[in-house]
Amino acid sequence: MKCFEDRRVKLYLAGPDVFRPDALQWAEDVRARCRREGHEALIPLDGRQATAAAIYRNNLRLIGEADAVLANLNPFRGSEPDSGTCVEVGYALALGKPVIGYADDLRPIRERLGASADCRDTGGWAVEDFGLALNLMLAVPVQLEQGGIDAALRALARPTSRVAPA
Repeated sequence: MKCFEDRRVKLYLAGPDVFRPDALQWAEDVRARCRREGHEALIPLDGRQATAAAIYRNNLRLIGEADAVLANLNPFRGSEPDSGTCVEVGYALALGKPVIGYADDLRPIRERLGASADCRDTGGWAVEDFGLALNLMLAVPVQLEQGGIDAALRALARPTSRVAPA
């Protein structure tokens, strides 16, 4: 298992935070938090790309440069994490990068969605019942931490951290 407790790490910060009304201030705040921990933040807002294709290529480049990814997996515009963040997590995992995901609520998905006794959501769709906080395709390979970016940064420093893909 990789542990980054004793060295400077380039961290790609994935998540829907780039859509916040205060996105530029958020970026400066998390960049400062990472610096205080001795790390460098790589943020999707880094760069001056103006087209969708250019932003996509830039984000993949930043993930490629990163040593690890910290991903905001809080529900975004619904009950699931942001779809773009999920793509970034998948890309990082495919490259063999460790990913630490964080969310405010890591109760099992069945509980969070209020699934019925037969594991159905309010629309009648089946809900996974593995006791995981997110879909198994995220919850199995990603180290999940309850809380925000600070919880993910603390996890990064723990010697017992599971920051390598399974």
